[in-house]
Amino acid sequence: MMKSIVEESQITFKELEQKIFAYVCETAVEMTRIILEDYDKEIHADRDRSQYRDKGKRTTTIKTVYGDVTYERYVYQTMDEEGHRAFVYLLDEAVNMDKIGLISTNLAEKIASCVTENPYRVTADIISNTSGQKISHGGAWKLVQKLGERVSMEEELLVKQMNADKAEGSREIKVLFEEMDGVWLRMQGKDHKSIPKQEMKVATVYEGWDKEDRTGSRLCGKKVIAGMEKSSEFHEKREAQIRSIYNADEIEYRILNGDGGSWIKDPYEPDTVFQLDRFHIRQEIKRKLNQDKEASKAVEGLFEAERMEEMLSYIRIYADSVETDDEKDKRAKKAWELYQYLNNNKEGLMPYQKRGISLPEAPEGMRYGNMGVQENQNCTVITMRMKGNRKRWSEKGANNMAKVLYRKENKELWETINRYGEGLIFNIRMRELLTTLSAAKAPKRDGKGNPYIDVINMHVPMRDAVRTASRRAFAKALL
Repeated sequence: MMKSIVEESQITFKELEQKIFAYVCETAVEMTRIILEDYDKEIHADRDRSQYRDKGKRTTTIKTVYGDVTYERYVYQTMDEEGHRAFVYLLDEAVNMDKIGLISTNLAEKIASCVTENPYRVTADIISNTSGQKISHGGAWKLVQKLGERVSMEEELLVKQMNADKAEGSREIKVLFEEMDGVWLRMQGKDHKSIPKQEMKVATVYEGWDKEDRTGSRLCGKKVIAGMEKSSEFHEKREAQIRSIYNADEIEYRILNGDGGSWIKDPYEPDTVFQLDRFHIRQEIKRKLNQDKEASKAVEGLFEAERMEEMLSYIRIYADSVETDDEKDKRAKKAWELYQYLNNNKEGLMPYQKRGISLPEAPEGMRYGNMGVQENQNCTVITMRMKGNRKRWSEKGANNMAKVLYRKENKELWETINRYGEGLIFNIRMRELLTTLSAAKAPKRDGKGNPYIDVINMHVPMRDAVRTASRRAFAKALL
């Protein structure tokens, strides 16, 4: 049979595959239309007629992985809670069409998976070339905006619950590790070259390290949160997320690792153990002493040996020694900047393990290790998607993308999408449909045949249209 199709139509296997895929998508579209309209008829027949007055049918379209499904459904006149006249589509409510717009959950997941790794235009091309759906880069962008806004709404709800002492976290731990940093993004605008960068805030919380992981990098209970909010709003959301998971009253030690920025340190209680991020310390030493390799090496050596007082004294003496009236010589100025940075965060220079803190024993299968994971989290969660290749963002667009990215990193994105796209749970005989799809014979229903088998047997508009040789060959092969 395959030989006859290829020989008759003179097509390559690639072309054959494309044609079959197109026909399958076309059939799936028609089947979905039948299912939706059948379900709408059942709703129409079973509704409370005194509450929902039939006002005829309207046509709409839902985007799916196999194409646009256009179908008719009834519109009803009813009264809202305030006694005002309103119009509703009971089918749309029944299948939760209002959740993520007229995009199926499967398609939303496919787009989201792609857009978190690729630019919007690339995403549009990939989706259009690998599914029965044609989307634009604007369509991919709109989905990210909707999802990002939904995540922000969820974050705000958690904040309200926390402020009302109704946080639902129940997991009990003794030690919680927290790290924070900023990612600077280029912004959009007419004169974008002169527009200053804006900082995206990123935080990671975790319970410890996997004891069996030989790489020493696998975190236990890791959760990330990111956004373009003001620091106070961001911290509220971060804390609300923590309290949605943990019974915060049972946490005895909170250990914070960061670069010393005021927005990171300010909101924390005095008993929080702050540790200055060692990556940023090394980075600042190299930046500020880049004109004197010998001095840079000496300071790095003292830091690695954990001789912090000697390190600060060395920097002070060095800054005095290179003081000059030459305005072009910036060595002293940079050395004093380094000294101020380290001295202002003096309490955090020593790692938490070296401060005599007696932490409780780590839970089974877990250990407590060296902090400093945030730079890597920034890279994998945010930077790889949002920086480089001349990418520029609006503040709103960056925030929405950040919400989608961190939900994906937390393995919560599909759950988030499903909360807004769940539904498509029909009261029609779905078991019968599934049985029919796998059966060799078409069962009869009430002596009138089966509409799903009609579709499978190519009883769709395309069958009655002018048929090419390839269409005839395809139908012959299936039937």
